[in-house]
Amino acid sequence: MNTCKRWLKTGLIALLLCVLSVGLSAAWWDGGSSTPKRESVLPAGNAITDGKALLRYALPIDNEPIRKFQSSLEEIAGRIRGKRWSPIKGDITTAARILSINEGDILASIPDDRQTEAKAIIEELRAEIEVLRSALDIKDGETLLETRAQMLSQVTQLEEMMVGEFPFEVPAEYANIPQLKGRATVKMTTSEGDITLVVDGYSAPVTAGNFVDLVQRGFYDGLEFIRSEESYVLQVGDPPGPEEGFIDPDTGEYRAVPLEILVRGDDEPTYGITLEAAGRYRDQPVLPFSAYGTVAMARPESNPDGGSSQFFFFLFEPELTPAGLNLLDGRYSVFGYVTEGKEVLENLTQGDAIASAKVIQGLENLVQPKK
Repeated sequence: MNTCKRWLKTGLIALLLCVLSVGLSAAWWDGGSSTPKRESVLPAGNAITDGKALLRYALPIDNEPIRKFQSSLEEIAGRIRGKRWSPIKGDITTAARILSINEGDILASIPDDRQTEAKAIIEELRAEIEVLRSALDIKDGETLLETRAQMLSQVTQLEEMMVGEFPFEVPAEYANIPQLKGRATVKMTTSEGDITLVVDGYSAPVTAGNFVDLVQRGFYDGLEFIRSEESYVLQVGDPPGPEEGFIDPDTGEYRAVPLEILVRGDDEPTYGITLEAAGRYRDQPVLPFSAYGTVAMARPESNPDGGSSQFFFFLFEPELTPAGLNLLDGRYSVFGYVTEGKEVLENLTQGDAIASAKVIQGLENLVQPKK
């Protein structure tokens, strides 16, 4: 009976999401050649619901051993929840083998001037593998999770060292919009607490660049959340007055931001058209709506290129909106994920406000248009 009720609830929510997704952009107007491909980046299997993991996999690198090492660690969290201790032993063994056999292959993707730093990290990872083994022997899930998190943080450092030049050129028609050629971290202080989000210019340079530029201008300081749908969306960015987006003071014109979606396997984003309209129904974005706290641009329903300043947090519930099966992927530009303060998102609602927003890392990656 409980199973039937759960499926009924899931079906009703799916229907609701269908209606809401059509209305989401309408609510935007509410009152107010050697380039590494991304196709092999995300592993097969269950959809990833951790924003930090999605950001790791979205990095434009081409190093199979470090990806396999990362994947073996990512799997551990889910296995601990299910108390599947035997597969965890296999994950640890795989990770140890990769460091033993493939250290040279990992280091081959690291620039010469960072080799010493990378080797030190690898040695730390080796030591932490032994911590994992000891924790597994006594089925200490807490230590396993803490050590895994620390190791994945170090993996992120290694992978970020592997990123070379920016992987593609943004079309010239968008040269009038700031671009983020890399990543940036933004801290938002809200009426309910602090939120930290990482915005990804590797996957959405125009959308992320516009957002970081507006943060730097103080545009979001003091703005209220204009829409809140439980387990669905929290939206903000409507400025006071009649305008519903950002008016560039240098030009006096509305800054329109194009729909921008990087698909797995593509070398550069698709602009100005939804994946559905492009007939790419089965294609998956590099940055999907599969993590609680996904950050994406809002836009008017009739205009894929009509976004400006309003954005929303996706309040994802795995049971109700299965990753990879939601109705938003390919229709809206995802440009980042909340990495800290998810509990704050749970408490925010319509009428709460962003007291301030500040770029705390990566501002050097913001490229302003040439005048």
